[in-house]
Order: sequence, then structure tokens, then C-alpha cells
Amino acid sequence: MTKPFENYIEKRVQNFNIKLENLLQNLEAPSQLKDSMKYSITAGGKRIRPVLVMASYEAFKTDIEKTYTIASALEMIHTYSLIHDDLPAMDDDDYRRGSPTNHKKFDEATAILAGDALLTYAFEIITDDMNLNIEEKLYAISKLSKASGPEGMIAGQILDIEAESKNVNLDELVTIHSKKTGALINFAVHLGAYLAGATREQLYYLDEYASNIGLLFQVQDDILDIIGDEDKIGKPVGSDEELDKSTYPNLLGLKGAKKYRDMYAEEAKVALYNAGIKDSYLKDLIDYIAQRDH
Repeated sequence: MTKPFENYIEKRVQNFNIKLENLLQNLEAPSQLKDSMKYSITAGGKRIRPVLVMASYEAFKTDIEKTYTIASALEMIHTYSLIHDDLPAMDDDDYRRGSPTNHKKFDEATAILAGDALLTYAFEIITDDMNLNIEEKLYAISKLSKASGPEGMIAGQILDIEAESKNVNLDELVTIHSKKTGALINFAVHLGAYLAGATREQLYYLDEYASNIGLLFQVQDDILDIIGDEDKIGKPVGSDEELDKSTYPNLLGLKGAKKYRDMYAEEAKVALYNAGIKDSYLKDLIDYIAQRDH
């Protein structure tokens, strides 16, 4: 990752975190619930989805203030999904990003309610955003509902659960990850470009770009679960294998998984070129996702 892009990520994440934390700080809610929400939302993380919203917007315009609420709502929904994923009924994880998971820090009931609160608060802050007009709010809510709901992320999660201890083929694996991981990533890219006035044709190719980086993100996750550094990824390696999860390395071998990672990266670059976006941080993000070590 080049120094200018590293600086870009650092600056965008720093400013975004301030905006996000202010939204939670100003929230009037019972202290236990608020503490649980803040615990997971401020637990670190790469903030890939919010950065994608901003980078996609900046491919066309520079006034990124308009993106902060959408990016915050997206990160709240992503965080809620992680809280629920970690629960005993789901992945039963004790650690997330090197710290105890929400239900271990608090308790299961509080963790469930914190996730529920983040999900619903996400839509509230979109409706209250003074930087968006009515049409933009409705469009964002519709797209985010679909991306995070029964045809998007939730569909991917249940398909992922059903695939445990079961042999799935590559097409089925792609479907799972296109929904579980890819749906919110697609939303991030699409909404950033939409708010900046991208054409219908550009949005079409940016959707292709987003689909490929969503899969790219997941295949790299699968690879890191085998060869990653536990101190960097914040949880034990090999957890997917212990749960008998369907992954790219399990299906294709480590070498085959890396081949698909490179293919998704290349196809994302082609889609970006077809969208008429030659020089932008969206291109740097492809290599950032493919080469990340946590």
C-alpha cells in the first residue's frame, strides 16, 4: 500500500470515527445498552465499508460531508451483524478484534439488544440527515434495507449456516458470500456514487466492481483464516475449519483460493475502467483489500 493511500485511509477513518462516535454519544438510551453499542462500534476494525462510500463519492465530487451519515448507518448495520454472528447460537466466538466479544463483555441479552438497537438506529439517522433530500433518503433506506435484509446479508448468513458440515460447490459458495459480505459492500459503492451524481451506466459498472471486491474481501478472509497472524487478525486462525465452514481454500485449496483472489481483483479493475474511472482511490482499495493481513 502506497504512503499517499495509507494517509488517505488514516485521515478518512479518523474523521469518520469522530462523526460516528458523536452519533452514539448524543443518543439518549439506557447506559447498559449504550455502553454495549459503543463497545462494539468503537472496537477498531478496518472501516472498509465507510471508506468505500467516501471513495466512491470522491470519484466524482469532493464534498464528502454528505456521505458521513450513510457511512455511519452502514457501519452500524455491519457492527450489529458481527455482534449477532459472535453469539453462541451462531459462530460462538469469544474474541473479536483481539477483545472479548460483546456477549462475553456484557451478556447475551444485552448483546442481542445492542445489535437490534444499532440496526434500527441506522435508519433513524438517515431520516434525520439534513444533508440529504427526501428522494436521497428514500433511495438510501430502500437500498440499505434490501442489502441488509432477507434477500441480502441475512440471506447470506442463513445460507452460510446451512452450508456447515455440507459440501457446497463454487457457485453456491459465491452466492453465499455475494449476499453475506458482498451486499453491504455493493451498497457502499453504489450509494457513494449515486449521491455524487453518477450516471446509470456508471452505477452498473460500479456494481460489478463492488461485486468483485466483495468476493475479493471474502476470499482473502478465508486465506487469512489459514495463514494469518492471530495477533493481527484478532482471533484464532483455523476457526472456519473447526466449524467445518465452506471456504475457498477448503473447496479449491490455498493455491486455488489465491488464484481466485487475483482474478476478482483484476475483474474489479476492469469494471472500474468501464465505469470511466481511471484514477481514484477505488482502484487503490482493490490492492488494499487483496493484500491486507488482518
